[in-house]
Amino acid sequence: MDGMTANDLSHVVDADRAHVWHHLVQHKPFETGEPKIIVEGKGMRVWDQNGKEHIDAVSGGVWTVNVGYGRESIANAVRDQILKMNFFGGTTGSIPGALFAEKLMSKMPGMKRVYYANSGSEANEKAFKMVRQIAHKRYGGKKHKILYRDRDYHGSTLATMSAGGQDERNAQYGPFAPGFVRVPHCMEYRKHEQDGAPEENYGVWAANQIEEVILREGPDTVGALCLEPVTAGGGVITPPDGYWERVQEICDKYDILLHIDEVVCGVGRTGVWFGYQNYGIKPDFVTMAKGVASGYAAISCCVTSEKVFDLFKDDASDPMNYFRDISTFGGCTAGPAAAMENMRIIEDEDLLANTLVMGERMLANLQALAEKHPVIGDVRGKGLFCGAELVTDRKTKEPMDEKRVGAVVADCMQQGVIIGATNRSIPSRNNTLTFSPALIATADDIDEITEAVDRALGRVFG
Repeated sequence: MDGMTANDLSHVVDADRAHVWHHLVQHKPFETGEPKIIVEGKGMRVWDQNGKEHIDAVSGGVWTVNVGYGRESIANAVRDQILKMNFFGGTTGSIPGALFAEKLMSKMPGMKRVYYANSGSEANEKAFKMVRQIAHKRYGGKKHKILYRDRDYHGSTLATMSAGGQDERNAQYGPFAPGFVRVPHCMEYRKHEQDGAPEENYGVWAANQIEEVILREGPDTVGALCLEPVTAGGGVITPPDGYWERVQEICDKYDILLHIDEVVCGVGRTGVWFGYQNYGIKPDFVTMAKGVASGYAAISCCVTSEKVFDLFKDDASDPMNYFRDISTFGGCTAGPAAAMENMRIIEDEDLLANTLVMGERMLANLQALAEKHPVIGDVRGKGLFCGAELVTDRKTKEPMDEKRVGAVVADCMQQGVIIGATNRSIPSRNNTLTFSPALIATADDIDEITEAVDRALGRVFG
C-alpha cells in the first residue's frame, strides 16, 4: 500500500478489531490476537498486514475471484463507466447492462432475459418470487411450493435459508418461510446412509427420490425445483451418472420449473461457462453472482427463459400483471461493466480450456495424496472446483472431526497457502477440504497447493 507505514497498518488493525464485524468468524480470539487483513492481491497471490505472501486456492475465500487479482483493465472499465453514468434505478436501462445481457445470452442457448441484482441470495429470491407470482397468476396460488435439496445452499436471507439444505447454517435462525420442501441429495459417496439406495444406477434412483416427494406433496402444488449443478458448500459434490437426465424428465412430466443456482459454478468454474451445461439441462431460471465480475464489482443475475418472461406481460391491462420487484443496486452500472471485461478476459486468455487442464491436474494430485494419506476418503470435483473428504476410516466412512480438518487448513495457512473447508454446514459433516483457485492457475500453482496439503496432512495425522 503506497505511503502506508507499519504504524498506519497497526492503526488499521486496531480499527478493524474495534469496529468491524467479520463474516463467519468467532471474534473472541481477536481480543488477544489480530484479525487477518488482506492488503494487496496480484494474480493468484495475496499479502496480509504483516507482508506475508499467500497463494489463494479459494479465489477470495468464497470462490469469487475467477480471473485473479490486480486486473487493471477491469478497474479501468469500472472507472470509465461510473464517471459517465454510475447509477439509475432498474426501471430504465444502461449501456453496460444491455451489452452484458446480450453477451451473457450468447453463452446460454435457450435463455433470454437478465434481471440484475447485487448478490446471489438476492438473485435466488427473485426467482422464488417469480415462481410464487406465476402460481397466483396461473394456478390460483396452489402451485407455489419450491423444492430444494439436502446439502445445497442458496443464500443467507431468511427466504433463501428456507430453501437451505444445510441444517447447521440454518440453526437458530428460524422460523422460516412456508412452502419450501426438502428433497434428498444424490451424494454417491454416502449412499450407504440412504435407505434403499442401490449399487447400480444410483443416479436415476436418487432423482426418483425427488419424484417421490413431488407425489407426496401433490404435483399440482409444486411450482419449482431449485438445485446446484455441483453442490458447493455442502461438500463439493458432483452428480452421479443419469441423475440430471432423470431430473429433467421429472420436471417436464409434472410441469415444474427448473431453477439452477450457478452462484458458485457460473462463469467458468467447472471449465464451461455454466455448470449445468455439463449435463444437458434445459433450465427455466439460472442464477449467478460470485464469478460474474470476479469480485471487482457487486453484481448478480437472475436469468430466465422467454417462456417465463412472457408470463409477466400477457395482460398489459392488469396493473398487477408484471413482476413488481426492484433491486436498488441492480441499477449500478459498475457490475455489468466489470462483468463485460471479466468475460472478455476469460475468452481472450482461453481460461475455460485452462480450467479443464488444471482441474484435471488438481484432481490427479489429490488422488495421489489419497494413495498416500488414508485419511482422504473421497476426491471429487469438476474443473477448478475440487474437494477431498476426510474420514477416520475408509471402510465405515466415519467423518473426520472438524477440529482436525481445521488443523489442516491452519497448517496450510502457516505455509502461505489458503485452502478451504466446509464450514458450519452439515452437523458432523464439516469434513471436506475445498479448493477453487482462480481460472488463471498454472501447473506450478496447483502443485504448490497440493504439496502444502501433503505436508499438512502429514503433520496433523502423522
